Amino acid sequence: MTSQIDLKQLSSASPKGETRPEGQIQRPQRIISRYVLPAAILLGFVGMVGWAARDQFESSKAVTVVPVVVTRAEVQTAGTPLFQAAGWVEPRPSRRLATALTSGIVEEVYVVEGEQVEVGQKLARLIDTDAKLELQQAQANLALREAELQTTRAHATAAQQRLESPMKLQAQVADAQSTVADAELQQARLPFQIQTMKARAKFAEQSYLNRKDAGQAVARSLIQEAESEYVALNAELANLQNQSPLLEKRIEALRAKAEALQVEREKLIDERRSLNVADAEVQVAQARLLQAQLAVKNAELRLSRTVIKSPIQGRVLEVLAFPGSSVMGQNPQSNPEASTVVSLYHPEQLQIRADVRLEDLPLVHPGQPVLIETAISSTPIEGHVLLGTSRANIQKNTLEVKAAIHSPPESIRPEMLVRATFLAPDRESETENGNTEQERMLIPRKLVTETDSGSAVWIVSAERTAHQQKISLGTAGTDVLVEVTSGLTPTDRVISVGRENLQEGDKVAITNEEE
Repeated sequence: MTSQIDLKQLSSASPKGETRPEGQIQRPQRIISRYVLPAAILLGFVGMVGWAARDQFESSKAVTVVPVVVTRAEVQTAGTPLFQAAGWVEPRPSRRLATALTSGIVEEVYVVEGEQVEVGQKLARLIDTDAKLELQQAQANLALREAELQTTRAHATAAQQRLESPMKLQAQVADAQSTVADAELQQARLPFQIQTMKARAKFAEQSYLNRKDAGQAVARSLIQEAESEYVALNAELANLQNQSPLLEKRIEALRAKAEALQVEREKLIDERRSLNVADAEVQVAQARLLQAQLAVKNAELRLSRTVIKSPIQGRVLEVLAFPGSSVMGQNPQSNPEASTVVSLYHPEQLQIRADVRLEDLPLVHPGQPVLIETAISSTPIEGHVLLGTSRANIQKNTLEVKAAIHSPPESIRPEMLVRATFLAPDRESETENGNTEQERMLIPRKLVTETDSGSAVWIVSAERTAHQQKISLGTAGTDVLVEVTSGLTPTDRVISVGRENLQEGDKVAITNEEE
């Protein structure tokens, strides 16, 4: 017989610490399915969201990008006409101006437009009266400076001779020594002169006393004469006795003077100073002579510049100055055309300047053959592309392209209108596999930077980081765009703004994309 099971007892949990009645089933605990698994799913979702939004938390630099311009050009067989463009003839590389290098008034013009001239041929002449007077004045000043130099050199030679043979000082020293010797001789004679004078004075005194004692026997005049002689001799004796100390001082002074002259003779201070001054004067005279010589050369140069000569062998394109017109020379504040007298060109060196439509520019390459047609020539003239100019014509939507003319005919002149047919160049390597079209990638020329390893541009990588990509440049393009032959793909985005302070691998944020 089957036993009855109480469902209420199965559904009720036993209190903690109590034992279930025998035969009652225990309910399993579901912690993993209720708590752990949902928490793991939530954490995984949060991690995925954080990983996806990681770029929002990293600092990035704002940049502007431009796409790579892709064009397709059909590859033509060499010599196939591609397009035509109108243009005109001009000198190559440019006209040559014959200018006046000094200011003045044109007196005579020797050539006319279209005339063939040789190198150094006279083209025009200015009024040269003032230039001739300046030359004469400069020559007179030169003669004066030459005479001054000769004078200073003579003074320097005399000073050198006085230094080497100071005869004047030697004479002065000898004279001083002779004066000392005379004074010493006079000093040596003085004692004898005093002794002699004493004896004469004593004799005069005795004679006077004897005549005085004789009284009336001797005439009074004789007594007075003896007395006068006695007084005179005593005075002369006193004078000789007083000369001894004065004579000693004089000898000392004369000896000092002689010694000073001897020192001066040995050192030759004045002579050396005179020689140095003379040498300096010679240098000054030489400098003034050089200035005078330069002034003469300058005057001769100005006089020669009054004749304007042809700088090249060619043909006169235009006469811009006429007799009576003024030219400004090398005045920096004047218009450069104000000094031009004649413009010239080489008849063998001509080129055309053709207006090429912008859509035809990808077909233009340096060295590309060109056929040039003019109304004056029955057969086309051959030429080749040189280069494009640096600025497009905003009104005509064209760019001027220069093309050299091979062996220009004698009848071709500048400013003649022509029509140029641009021919397909020889591109065998591009058509080896039968390709009839060529894909070209162009980018703005200003975005290309030159590094040690070559040309490069900054691009945004797939990870939105800055990368400096090395590229190779082609020959096609314009002044604004340049062809890239390798290094880029059509899907690359080139950084145009904000690339100045970029480093390799920097995070970037694209704020704008130019077309």
